[in-house]
Amino acid sequence: MGVSVRGTEAGPAVGPVVGSAVGPVGLEGLPKPVQDVNQPMCPSRLVLEHVTSRWGVLVLAALLERSYRFSELRRTIGGVSEKMLAQTLQTLERDGFVHRDAKPVIPPRVDYSLTPLGTEAAEQVWALARWTERQVDAVQSAREAYDEARA
Repeated sequence: MGVSVRGTEAGPAVGPVVGSAVGPVGLEGLPKPVQDVNQPMCPSRLVLEHVTSRWGVLVLAALLERSYRFSELRRTIGGVSEKMLAQTLQTLERDGFVHRDAKPVIPPRVDYSLTPLGTEAAEQVWALARWTERQVDAVQSAREAYDEARA
């Protein structure tokens, strides 16, 4: 249940409105939007997209082990192009999940590591990745049964 601001002649009244898409009242007296990943314009949907993207999951999982230089990370995550790895790291850095540490040395050295927020996210996707590895045989069996039934 969210909170809605309703204006009256005596001033705004704050009260619950069932099914509204706003939460507690913010600093300016305006209701804060409730984060609902099922809503198309919800900012949390984009964050979820970044964390669970094809390369985002693998970058977060790798960085959970330790910090990496770009080239090490690329070797660790098989199949990712330089461009996609750079884009993914930049996106995760912008979202506050990855810390980029550029050292002023020659040749240049850049290390990537997880922020506390990134560690929390990485632990979640790591659990999903491990579950996927454990269940891949069951998924493949389900696919085969589905395909057979449709043939």
